[in-house]
Order: sequence, then structure tokens, then C-alpha cells
Amino acid sequence: MTYGPLVDVPTLARELGRADWIAVDCRFTLTDPAAGRAAYSGGHIPGARYAHLDDDLARPPSAGEGRHPLPDRARFAATLGRWGLSPDSTVVAYDEGSGAIAARLWWLLGWVGHERRAVLDGGFAAWEEAGLPVERTPPNVRPRRYEPRNSPRVGVVTTDEIAAAQASGDVLVDARARPRYSGEQEPIDPKAGHVPGALNRPFSENVTAAGRFRPPAELRAELGELLGARAPERLIAMCGSGVTACHLLLAMEVAGLPGGRLYAGSWSEWIRDPARPVKTGAEP
Repeated sequence: MTYGPLVDVPTLARELGRADWIAVDCRFTLTDPAAGRAAYSGGHIPGARYAHLDDDLARPPSAGEGRHPLPDRARFAATLGRWGLSPDSTVVAYDEGSGAIAARLWWLLGWVGHERRAVLDGGFAAWEEAGLPVERTPPNVRPRRYEPRNSPRVGVVTTDEIAAAQASGDVLVDARARPRYSGEQEPIDPKAGHVPGALNRPFSENVTAAGRFRPPAELRAELGELLGARAPERLIAMCGSGVTACHLLLAMEVAGLPGGRLYAGSWSEWIRDPARPVKTGAEP
């Protein structure tokens, strides 16, 4: 069987009874960090574990870091073990619909070398729309020791590396909404605008109004325009804090353009140093 990067609802419903298929609920609201866990308690896909963005998919930031630094690798592996996962588990991440948060878990799994990883296309909304059963109690999970693979499948770029990467011809792509990129609005971070030279591709453009990913051919055509003559490995994805940037990298894989890298600190880290340049307006 081919695994990922997307799984549809009928496939998950068919395979969920297998011990090696595990769903993980990633619902989360930035403005209300308790809302996702409450939604999980109100009803979730049977057997699903819950992943909290702040607690499980990131760590508390230190001085100079963005809002959602990558978790400690060993601690993240311990979290996977607490969920009862092994490196051979098929993990299907989902959120409310679009995959905006679930993509972060999908990316982190690649970061520790986990191969059988996917995002549920359409998320919990699609599951409910199909009239499938939900549970309201967490599953009984037998913890195990999770050993990460030696070779991560994904690349990370640091703030200190951004300028040199751009100078070498890499393209930095910002997945935030256009008003945030242009500096017209900034509801979360203390400074508005974007990194000079960064292009804009809102992650919302990767999916339909129903929260399903658009056809691979459409995504390939549009994302290919961002790449130009560059190989996919020359794309660096960013956003506000390194979360929805993962959605862009997921869309790249859906489009058959794997290999892009993540600027994990993203905008919220870039602006920690007032000496770093900031640009506003619609153009890079």
C-alpha cells in the first residue's frame, strides 16, 4: 500500500481497525489553546490520540525564538511512544478540516524519519459529513519506546541561514494570508510585514472551500510558478511560527514536488531582532 501524503475518509474508515493504523487529532485554535482539547473530548475519530500544538508539537520559546519552536527531538519521540506508536505505524493526522495544524504533525513525523504518515483530507469535518461514528473518551493506549530513524526526511533552515540561502538562489515562500504578508494586518505578532525577497502563497489556496486539497495537477502548476526553474529542494517555506508553512510543504508533496525545507522560526522569530529588515506591500 502507498502511504500518504493524504488519506481520504473511506480509506481511514476501512483501515482504522488495524492495530498499525493510528489517527491523531490535532485540532487547535491559536486564540484559545484549550479549544482543541475540548473539541476532542466532545467527539473524535475512534481511537484517536490528541496532539496539542503548544505542548506536543512545539516547546516553549526561549529568548529570540519564534512562537512555536520545534520540540526537543527526544521529547517528541517520547510523545510518539506515549501515543503507542512505533516507526512502522501508519499515522493519520487530522484537524477540523483544512489540515493547517495536522500538517505540522505530518512534517514532524518526517523530521524524525517516520515514513508512514498522512493527513486526513477534509479532516474531522469530512468524517462527520460521512456520518461515521465518533468517540468521546480517550483510547486505552499501551505506551512503548519510540526510536527515531537516523535520517530525517525533511530539512530545516534557521534564521541565521536565510540571507545566505536567498543569495544562493533559494526561494522563500510565506504561507500567511496576504494582508499579513503585506503588513496591512497583523493580529498575532507585534510587527507587520514580511522578510524582504519572500514570495507569498497563502496556505488557504491549497484547499477548496470544503477544506479538501485541490487536485495535484492544479497545485503543481501554481507551485511550479513559485519555483520557476528551481528544484523543489530550493524552496523554503515560512509563515507566522512554522506551523502553516508545513501545509505548504504538504501541498508540495501532494503536487509531486517533495523536498522543500522549513524555516521553523518564521516571521515571529525574524522580528525578534529589530535590526533585521522588514518589508511591507504586496511585492517581495
